[in-house]
Amino acid sequence: MVAGQSSREPRFVAQSQPQVGDSAQSPWQSTGHSSGQSPEHGPGPSAGSSGATPRQVSDHSSDHSSDHSSDHSSDHSSDHSAAPSPGHSPDQKPGNGPGNGSGHDSGRSSGQGQAPARDRRRQATAWREARALAARAGRGAAPRTQRLPLDRTLGHVLAEPLAALTDLPSFDTSAMDGWVVAGPGPWALGKGEGGSGDLGILAGHSTPAPLPDGDGVRIATGARIPANATAVIRSEHAHVDEAKGLLYAQRQVVPGQDIRPRGQECRSGDQLLPAGTLVTPAVLGLSAAAGYDELVTVPRPLVDVLVLGDELLTAGLPHDGLIRDALGPMIGPWLRALGAEVSAPRRLGDDAEALQRALTTSEADLVITTGGTAAGPVDHVHPVLAKIGAGLLVDGVAVRPGHPMLLARLPSGGPYLVGLPGNPLAAVSGLLTLAEPLLRGLAGRAPEEPYRVVVRDEVHGHPHDTRLVPVVHRVRSAEGTGSAAGAGVEHVVPLHYNGPAMLRGIAAADGLAVVPPGGVRSGAEVEILDLPWAPTTPWTEGCFT
Repeated sequence: MVAGQSSREPRFVAQSQPQVGDSAQSPWQSTGHSSGQSPEHGPGPSAGSSGATPRQVSDHSSDHSSDHSSDHSSDHSSDHSAAPSPGHSPDQKPGNGPGNGSGHDSGRSSGQGQAPARDRRRQATAWREARALAARAGRGAAPRTQRLPLDRTLGHVLAEPLAALTDLPSFDTSAMDGWVVAGPGPWALGKGEGGSGDLGILAGHSTPAPLPDGDGVRIATGARIPANATAVIRSEHAHVDEAKGLLYAQRQVVPGQDIRPRGQECRSGDQLLPAGTLVTPAVLGLSAAAGYDELVTVPRPLVDVLVLGDELLTAGLPHDGLIRDALGPMIGPWLRALGAEVSAPRRLGDDAEALQRALTTSEADLVITTGGTAAGPVDHVHPVLAKIGAGLLVDGVAVRPGHPMLLARLPSGGPYLVGLPGNPLAAVSGLLTLAEPLLRGLAGRAPEEPYRVVVRDEVHGHPHDTRLVPVVHRVRSAEGTGSAAGAGVEHVVPLHYNGPAMLRGIAAADGLAVVPPGGVRSGAEVEILDLPWAPTTPWTEGCFT
């Protein structure tokens, strides 16, 4: 490790040249299509429309491409599942090789019973519209509140504004240890009230006696200021002549100095924080100071996690066609970081009846499924949703990775369901595209304000769909650039290992870059989706970027 380099520096950064397996031009690029739509596909619902109205799931609505990846899919070649490759007609899906063994859907789909590629593209919702639909669904849920003791509110969201119950401070107090004096000096020394002798006036004691003009008395930080006091002189700025019993100031005394007047911070009834504020340790402290013993908050959304797939192991090394479950250990903590209460993952395998029972008996606000959203012979999510009469809000998203994600509402006012693809990075894409904005709404949190940052390297784009690419933030140093020009400029660096079945890139990332169709050039600005644990400290340039 180079001196001064952060320990979380990744050792792999995406290069601007195409990855192995990329063609110079996708066969679809010559058709002149734009916005990720086929020629016959008109625009989807507008952001202002009532896009949260579900449509009923039909038995054939499960026809989506899946995000299969090979080990060299660190760019976008493996995500072209809806685009024909040479030797395939547009109505046939090319065969996909298995993934790298860390996901759920790798190699599971047989391709039988799937709709033509152009039909799948017709169903896909634009990425931004899918996020907006999820956010509106969350905000549209019936509001709920709860009253909790302060020590149980950390991480919740305020359901109503926080108004001060008292003036802060509630009486004039000393801002420093020193001497409180009345009138001009020098001052005759007196003794504190309440039998405290030479200790003077202490914090937490009752109201002291008025201070006569020309007197001074020792006072502690936070103690009440006696009536008629002029100022507080800090201990280090005063000299005591013990023989004469007089106090002298070594600096000019300004009336009111080092006194915190009543109501300096707020008056009783002032709004301190708006509804929707996340309760942090600092909010707890402010609430206590303002007189609260309890807070009215929005309950954390309850989430059930259902892990699907017979091929998954919970321990040990992959063997005999079985692979480790990467999503079960990841999804719960990720959702908790988004403010949810999450049950322990339930592993259902490829059992349609078990999935149906789990969905129809769930008492959660949101159910997350992993895998089974494509159209393979054991991909049961769509058929089960159709059987129980669920309504689809989003059925496939024009994003790579993660195209076959979905958002549904179970019948009779049941929970929402976010179906994540089985490939790990595709599942992360689904979390940030659908689960995160939905949970924000359910938890009463305000939407995050989007922001854009310059990308250091060229990033290839899908010809039609949005790409989400793991990145790290950096601040360019003068040492790294060889000159002061450009030093201190924040930028993001795209990372390697960003195929749908890979987690190596996202594990080193602090955000995902939103790459529009066609890609972006070096120096262009891209929107960034922060990860829940993104660092708040400045980033520095390292030797691996």
